Amino acid sequence: MDTKKKILDVALTLFSEKGYGNVHVGHIAEGVGIKAPSLYKHYKSKLDIFEAILKEMSNRYDKEVSYLSITGSDSELDANIFAKISEDELVKMGIGLFHFFLHDEYECKFRKMLTIEQFSNKELAELFSNQYINEPLKYQTGLFQRIILQGQMKNENADMMALQFYAPIYLLLTLCDREPQREEEALRLLEKHIRQFSRMYKE
Repeated sequence: MDTKKKILDVALTLFSEKGYGNVHVGHIAEGVGIKAPSLYKHYKSKLDIFEAILKEMSNRYDKEVSYLSITGSDSELDANIFAKISEDELVKMGIGLFHFFLHDEYECKFRKMLTIEQFSNKELAELFSNQYINEPLKYQTGLFQRIILQGQMKNENADMMALQFYAPIYLLLTLCDREPQREEEALRLLEKHIRQFSRMYKE
């Protein structure tokens, strides 16, 4: 593994265990097995490392959703895909994304770091809300609005539909973060949730 990548991996592991605020560049350098001056040859600061982690997470997410032939961020483009897929395909897609967020090393550790920092760091608390609540709800609201306009879903309140769809998924994700032994149970509930939601609102 090259040094730049190892720095990110070690930094994120330390952030997820101790919190972002409690980790200093010297701790990261020690974990990598180099001196702090050597680390600065690769990243200018701890913030620079953090931003590189965000970029790596974005790249991983983009790669994952590309396998599903969606953008995962542009609801207008993705609505055309979701409006045409079957219930079984929707379940497969939902479980695949759930598995990614639960098991991708960067996603998992980043979420744990934000959980630690949310009550002591205002900026990271805001990032937590945007990353796992505001942006997903905004995307899914837009998605349902467009599918409704296409006549593929009942004409209901898209904001409420997004909340009804996403809230159980996020609840199951955080449950598995705390109790990983319940993953199988969570996946069964997730499938039932997606199927029920699809049938409730299908036009």
